Amino acid sequence: MIGSKILASGHYVPADVVTNNDLAQVIDTSDEWIVSHTGIQERRVSLQGENTSDLATQAAQKALDDAKLSATDLDFIIVTTFTPDGLAPSTAALVQRNLGARNAFAFDLSTACAGFVFGLTTADNFIKTGQYRYGLVVAAEVNSKMMDFSDRTSTVFFGDGAGAVILAPSDQGQIVATDLHTRGDAEVVHSGQIKPLSSLDANYYPKMDAFFQEGRMVYQEVTTLIPNHINDFLAGKDLTIDQVDYVILHQANLRIIEAVAQSLNQPMEKFVTNVEHYGNSSSAGIAMAFDQLNQEVDLTGKKVLLTGFGAGFTYGSMLLNF
Repeated sequence: MIGSKILASGHYVPADVVTNNDLAQVIDTSDEWIVSHTGIQERRVSLQGENTSDLATQAAQKALDDAKLSATDLDFIIVTTFTPDGLAPSTAALVQRNLGARNAFAFDLSTACAGFVFGLTTADNFIKTGQYRYGLVVAAEVNSKMMDFSDRTSTVFFGDGAGAVILAPSDQGQIVATDLHTRGDAEVVHSGQIKPLSSLDANYYPKMDAFFQEGRMVYQEVTTLIPNHINDFLAGKDLTIDQVDYVILHQANLRIIEAVAQSLNQPMEKFVTNVEHYGNSSSAGIAMAFDQLNQEVDLTGKKVLLTGFGAGFTYGSMLLNF
């Protein structure tokens, strides 16, 4: 049976570093408050006009270079984002154009912060059909453009960035299993909502809302649900978390990752993080953390667990065996 393997990876972040002290000049907050509540020290913010497709293109090119492939080798491109350049055309179509990937079909996938796990799962299934050889999955977000900078409970968390991987067929598939879930809830986390018309009005113009989250509810739900989800997922494969070498959670904030690690009775050394310096980069966080791990560690013989969770409420896990 045909499986898939991760052939290469790459990531990209904007050049501008915004520290907690920088944010304190704009909103009512402090470095002490942000670090104590989130563990975040700084984040990258797109202040040079780069949009989501630009970040995605840069990360994708790094992955292509790592794989020693040309963009014309790609059969498909999936961009996971909930901060697209616009509703149409898709951000993936813009990435396809930017790369010159003329042989690839392209589309966006939106499951918020769980996007990379959902995107990889989709790409894996495309590869398994035997019809496609090389697939590109890019998780990219410019969260900063959706922030209300008077709302410190949300704004202090977020940063911008993109991560990418290229999948290829393999007789020894690296993607062992996935488990995806959605529990519809539009109240706890939402962004970019557009109200429908209530009457014809010549002065009407569509407006989006800024990002909003009920932070305490998110923390309580994640720290209760996700450890149980991980244990159940692994048990279905006759595994325990002790047998997993590395865990990459959605980089929501360091305190959530620490709480999940404690609940699973696992050392923090097993958890790959970048949230301290990149902030919560939504779907891009797991993709960027995976690239960092992939570049720094020989993963041969290792088991890596990816677990994403976010607005929806959408969550899921993927087990990789290298």
